[in-house]
Amino acid sequence: MATLADIGVSAALNILGAFVFLIAFAILRLQPFNDRVYFPKWYLKGLRDSPTHGGAFVRKFVNLDFRSYIRFLNWMPEALKMPEPELIEHAGLDSAIFVPIALVAWSVLVPVNWTNDTLDVAVKISNVTASDIDKLSISNVPLKSQRFWTHVVMAYAFTFWTCYVLLKEYEKVANLRLQFVASEKRRPDQFTVLVRNVPPDPDESVSELVEHFFLVNHPNHYLTHQVVVNANKLAKLVKKKKKLQNWLDYYQLKYSRNNSKRPMMKTGFLGLWGEKVDGIDYHISEIEKLSKEIAEERERVVSDPKAIMPAAFVSFNSRWGAAVCAQTQQTRNPTLWLTEWASEPRDVYWQNLAIPYVSLSVRRLIMGVAFFFLTFFFMIPIAIVQSFASIEGIEKAVPFLKPVIEAKFIKSVIQGFLPGIALKLFLIFLPTILMIMSKFEGFISLSSLERRAATRYYLFNFVNVFLGSIIAGTAFEQLNSFLKQSANDIPKTIGIAIPKKATFFITYIMVDGWAGIAGEILMLKPLIIFHLKNFFLVKTEKDRVEAMDPGSLGFNSGEPRIQFYFLLGLVYATVTPLLLPFIIVFFALAYVVFRHQIINVYNQRYESAAAFWPDVHRRIIAALIISQLLLMGLLSTKKAALSTPFLIALPVLTIWFHYFSKDRYESAFVKYPLQEAMMKDTLERAREPNLNLKGYLRNAYIHPVFKGEDDDDDALFNNEENENVLVLTKRQSRRNTPVPSKMSGASSPSLPEVVQEDPEP
Repeated sequence: MATLADIGVSAALNILGAFVFLIAFAILRLQPFNDRVYFPKWYLKGLRDSPTHGGAFVRKFVNLDFRSYIRFLNWMPEALKMPEPELIEHAGLDSAIFVPIALVAWSVLVPVNWTNDTLDVAVKISNVTASDIDKLSISNVPLKSQRFWTHVVMAYAFTFWTCYVLLKEYEKVANLRLQFVASEKRRPDQFTVLVRNVPPDPDESVSELVEHFFLVNHPNHYLTHQVVVNANKLAKLVKKKKKLQNWLDYYQLKYSRNNSKRPMMKTGFLGLWGEKVDGIDYHISEIEKLSKEIAEERERVVSDPKAIMPAAFVSFNSRWGAAVCAQTQQTRNPTLWLTEWASEPRDVYWQNLAIPYVSLSVRRLIMGVAFFFLTFFFMIPIAIVQSFASIEGIEKAVPFLKPVIEAKFIKSVIQGFLPGIALKLFLIFLPTILMIMSKFEGFISLSSLERRAATRYYLFNFVNVFLGSIIAGTAFEQLNSFLKQSANDIPKTIGIAIPKKATFFITYIMVDGWAGIAGEILMLKPLIIFHLKNFFLVKTEKDRVEAMDPGSLGFNSGEPRIQFYFLLGLVYATVTPLLLPFIIVFFALAYVVFRHQIINVYNQRYESAAAFWPDVHRRIIAALIISQLLLMGLLSTKKAALSTPFLIALPVLTIWFHYFSKDRYESAFVKYPLQEAMMKDTLERAREPNLNLKGYLRNAYIHPVFKGEDDDDDALFNNEENENVLVLTKRQSRRNTPVPSKMSGASSPSLPEVVQEDPEP
C-alpha cells in the first residue's frame, strides 16, 4: 500500500517528467524545421510562412538566435493573453469548483479526520493495513462519532457550491452559444435540414418525391434540395487514385533530378517484392485504369436508382423556414419524413449517410450489447494487470527480484508510479475502439460520433477504473482480513478500506494527468510522423501541407477524461481531501496547455457551438449523486445512525436542480429560437438585398467526391430556379396538386381541374 513517502516519490517523478516534456517542447518549438508541427493552424490560415525558406543551410533547421532561448517559456503567458471572446472557450469551470472546495476541506475535514487514532487501533486488532494517507481520510473517524456531522455539513456545502457554479456556468455557456449563433456569418447548415426515411413511391423518384413534398408543405420557404447518394465505393476509388498520383509525382520528380536512369519499383507489398517495373509507366497505366473505373462508378451512382438513398438535404430561403421544418413533425406518421438540422458540410460523416435508416436501431442494439460485454469483461484483464503492477504481484511473478524491489526507493517507485502507468497503457486503444463502434452505429456527423464515443468512454471509466478499482480492488486487498474476522466486522472493514483507494487514484492522476497533459503539448507522435513524411514522401508544397497533422481537441477522449477527474474530486472531497490538490494541479496544467493548442495547433473539424455542454452538465450531476450515495454508504458502515439520514435529501435536491437547469437552459442547445432566426433573416435581407441564396446553397451538400466535377450532366444535381409553384405529381392519389412540376413533366391527366381553369391564350 502506498504511503506518503511513495506518493512523494511518484509526485517527484511525474513533476520531473512533466517538466522535461515542457522544456523539450519549449526548445523544439523554436527550431525552424519543427515550425509546421507546433504552429500548423497558422499555416492553414495562411498567416505564417515557413522559416526554412532562404538563408544559410544551418538556419533552415536550427534556431541560432540565442536570445530566443532565454524567453523559451514565453508560450505560457502568450497562451493566457488571448481574451475569451476571441477564444470562445469555457475552461474556467474546473478551478471555480475545486479551489474553494479544497480550501474548505483542508481547513475543516483534514483536522477532523487526522485527530483520531481509529486506524492505529484497527491495525493492531484486525490486522488491516493502513498508511498515513488513510489517517487523513474518513476511515480514521471512530464509529458512532459525532464528528460525522462535519462530513454531512460539508457534503451539503460542496453540493450547494457545485450546483451554484454549474447554474452560473450553464447560463453563461447558453448565452455565449446564442450570441455566437446570432453573430455567426452565413453558413449552409443555417438554411438546411436533413430529411430521412422518405417513403418509397413507385411513380416518382426520391428527388421528385422530396421536391413535391416540400413544395406542397413548405410552399413559401422551400428553395432547393440535394438527394443523398451512396458514393462510398467511388470515394475509395478517388482516394486510391490520389495516392497513386502522389507516387507518380514522386517518381517524375526523381527522374527529373537524374535523367540518366528511369526509376524502377517492385509491384508487391510496400515495394519489397514482386515484378520490377518502370515506376513512371506503371503508375500512369494504373491511374488510367482507375480513371476509367471512377468514371463508370460515377455514372452508376448518378443513374442507378439503387444508389439513391431515401434521404435528402433540403434547403430553405430563410433560417426561419429551416427552423420550423427542423423542429416540427412533418406528417401524421411520426416514422416518415423525419427532419433534423443538417450538420455543417465539413461535419457530415458521408460514409454513414448510405446506411439505411431502418437498420440503425438494429446496429445500435448490437453495439449496445457489444459495449456491455466490452465494459464488464474488460474488468478481468484490468484486474490482472493491476495485480501484477504491485509489490506483491511482482514478487509472486518473479520472486528472484524480491531483494531489488524491496529497496526503499524502488519500492516507492513501484507503489507510487507503476499502477497508474499500467492502467494508462492498458486503456490506450480504448478511444479508437469506441469511435469504431460509434461509426458502426450509423451516426451521420463527426460531432455526434465524438459525443457518443465520449459518453461511452465516461461510462467505461466509471465502471472499470472507478467502480472496479474501489469495490473489486479494495475487496481483494482486504480478502485476508475478511476471512479471519467475524461477519459482524466485515461492514466495518469495508467502511475503513474503501477510501484507501484514494492512493491509487492519486498516482493515476499524476501519471495520466500531469505527465499526460505535458506530453500532449510535446506532440511527440505528430512530430515523428511529420518528419518521416517530410523526408520520404513530401514532393511538393501541397504534400508538405498535407503532412501536417494539426489534429483537433479530441472531445471523444479529452472531455470524458476531464469529467472523470470531476467525479474523483467530488467523490473524495469529503472522504479523502488529500486528493483535491492533485486534481487542481491537473486542471491548471490542462487550462494552459489546451489554450495553447487551440490557439496554435488544433484545427477543429467542425463547429459545435458548445453542443457538448448539456452532456458535461449531466455527468457532473451524476458525479455529485454518486459522491452523495457513496458517503451515505460509508457513514452507514460507521454506524452514524443519527447523521446519515440527513444525507437522503441531497440526491433528491440534486436531481431537482438538474431538471430545473435542463428546463431553463437546455433548449438553447437543441432548438433555434424562431425570433432569432427572423431577426437574422431580416438583417440579412436589408444588408444584402441581391443575395443569390440558391447559388450559395447549390453545391453545399454535394458529396465531396463530386466537388469540382461537371454537375450539369445529370438530374441528380439539377438545381434550376424555382418560382415557388406547386408541382405536378405522377401519383393518382394526389389529384388536387396544381401547376406542372419542373422535374416531372409539363402536364398530367391527374390535374383536370387545373387544365380547365387555365385561361385561353
